[in-house]
Amino acid sequence: MSFRRIALVTTALALLAGGASAQNARKLETLDRGAVAVATGNGVLVSWRILNSDTANQTYDVWRDGKKVKTIKGVSNWLDAKGVAGSSYQIKAGKETSAVVKPWANGYLEIPLDVPAGGTTPDGKAYTYTANDASTGDLDGDGDYEIILKWDPTNAQDNSRAGYTGPVLLDAYTLEGKKLWRIDLGRNIRAGAHYTQFLVEDFDGDGKSELIVKTADGSKDAQGKVIGDAHADWVSTGGELEQTDRTGSVQTPDGKLMAQFQGRILKGPEYLSVFEGVSGRVLDTVPYWPTRVPEGDTATPERLKEIWGDGYGNRSERYLAGVAWLDGALPSAVMARGYYGRTTLAAYDYRSGKLSQRWTFDSTAPGVPEGFSGQGNHQLSVADVDADGRDEIIYGAMALDDTGKPLWTAKLFHGDAMHVSDLDPTRPGLEKFGVHESPKANGNKGSALLDARTGEVLWTTYTDKDTGRGVAADIDPRYPGAEAWASNGGNLYNIKGEVIGDKRPRQMNFAIWWDGDPLREMLDNITISKWDWNTGETRPLLQADGMASNNGTKATPALQADILGDWREEVVLRKADNTALRIYSTPIPSDIGLVTLMQDPQYRAAVAWQNTAYNQPPHPSFYIGEGFKAPARK
Repeated sequence: MSFRRIALVTTALALLAGGASAQNARKLETLDRGAVAVATGNGVLVSWRILNSDTANQTYDVWRDGKKVKTIKGVSNWLDAKGVAGSSYQIKAGKETSAVVKPWANGYLEIPLDVPAGGTTPDGKAYTYTANDASTGDLDGDGDYEIILKWDPTNAQDNSRAGYTGPVLLDAYTLEGKKLWRIDLGRNIRAGAHYTQFLVEDFDGDGKSELIVKTADGSKDAQGKVIGDAHADWVSTGGELEQTDRTGSVQTPDGKLMAQFQGRILKGPEYLSVFEGVSGRVLDTVPYWPTRVPEGDTATPERLKEIWGDGYGNRSERYLAGVAWLDGALPSAVMARGYYGRTTLAAYDYRSGKLSQRWTFDSTAPGVPEGFSGQGNHQLSVADVDADGRDEIIYGAMALDDTGKPLWTAKLFHGDAMHVSDLDPTRPGLEKFGVHESPKANGNKGSALLDARTGEVLWTTYTDKDTGRGVAADIDPRYPGAEAWASNGGNLYNIKGEVIGDKRPRQMNFAIWWDGDPLREMLDNITISKWDWNTGETRPLLQADGMASNNGTKATPALQADILGDWREEVVLRKADNTALRIYSTPIPSDIGLVTLMQDPQYRAAVAWQNTAYNQPPHPSFYIGEGFKAPARK
């Protein structure tokens, strides 16, 4: 039997036998029922969580206004035709009773925000603040989620551009609208999509989530404690930077070079800090690895170029982050730096009040095989690709094992979007669909489907241009598995790479479970749409008027996750004036019953890394689509 066939059989057996039991050993959040009620034109849709501790025969009693009105089994939603705006609901499962909830009159819950005051940069330009990416975690251990929100100044910059930015801020809010805290990352953390990737999870297993994020001199916790040197200012004005020419002489940059460096932060100490979720106080801080150059915190532009590929921080200051269960029990923080060339990752554990380094990876280190540099995306994914109960890191066109050792590289180079899940249920294991922007280097491959365990390229599409967008999700019930489409053509493909239509959705952003069937819908900007496979067109299901998306043309939500109710996903959007967040939950009944997606380890990890750089939607570890079978419950 060939190695490939042995590997497939081994993976399949592990998935059927060991994978589920290994994942059950993981420490995940202890959640309550997450009951929610949404007013519809036909009454009130009440939904709640099925938990992984529930048996297959679990029944759920729906109480309205203090009286039991329905017993439900097998699903976790019910449309109460007699429900009205003033009704109140509780869910009882055995001895457990949920909190009382009242209907969301307009289909959403509004959380007011404390909009930060703006400021002025050293060159006299004013800025204000915009609510940006969000995450979620149970900060106080009560079984409900809180929202952690990043505030970006309006002068946030891409790494390719110079310019001053205001400080990045992080807030925490309860779903009831109470602001818990604000953390100020300070002047020495630059603002932009590629700088601050923040992770929220229960890293030490005490039942309450922590926040882990990169910090610097002057970062300030929610109680006013300063990290490092409160007076240090490492922001370049351009004029004070020096470069070394080929003769070794030190030269002052000319006006063009000064403009290229202004506002950048290319020297000074770098830290990684963990903050208490309920209070926002800093718990521990360690040096961030790797430093910009091996010899320390400061480097000449030429040394930066030698190490990373440019001398002004476009490559060295690109960061990614993710949460991964590397030991199969408690989550670790995986922090990454670089992906266009040199690629570095470090895994950190937070245990017993201290951060410690689990492992590091450097694509340029001795002993690392060729082909692990330059393969990274503007995001990563986390999944247990070999079904051993421990997560691997899918870093664009390459992957690392749970030990931090190289697993595979497909040598397809950099990409802007990717999706990892059981996209093809006819094959054992997981697949990875992604798009790529280096056709001259990778043999004109614009998009590709890979085996997530081995990196084997299963099929590709041709292009001679940068392919910037792409999605894989089951949107057509006539074909098994996910469909795939990308911006390098107008065709829609089945999961085997066969063209099934010359029309594809124009939306190439987030995929979301919103209506009652197992097919996924599309979230783009502030609209959720359904693909009509008969007409080859999309039709809107939700138009969130008065709201705004984030991150410019990426048009992504603050957050998409199964925060409340049954297995379907909520959307968190900011109001256009930044004064509030709104959480939208589906008003549509469903006859599908699934354990909350937040108790699937891969999905939970994906929600944690969703805010990283070019945001992507979360996917579970198992297939959800036409003809799927829900994972067995005891």
